[in-house]
Amino acid sequence: MRTNIVIDDKLMADALKLTGAKTKREAVELGLKALIRLNKQQAIKKFKGKLKWDGDLDSMRLNR
Repeated sequence: MRTNIVIDDKLMADALKLTGAKTKREAVELGLKALIRLNKQQAIKKFKGKLKWDGDLDSMRLNR
């Protein structure tokens, strides 16, 4: 999707520097992917303590 947006220059410069992105487009895409990943992680957290799991974690760790 093609769009034009106004982004704070310092914010973009920081994003490019910290991520190593070579282009503004790459920096924006990395930011969107991170935002999506964080929101998915938040959605998963609501299941904490509500799912039943049967297994032997110690045994699983030995088989690595």
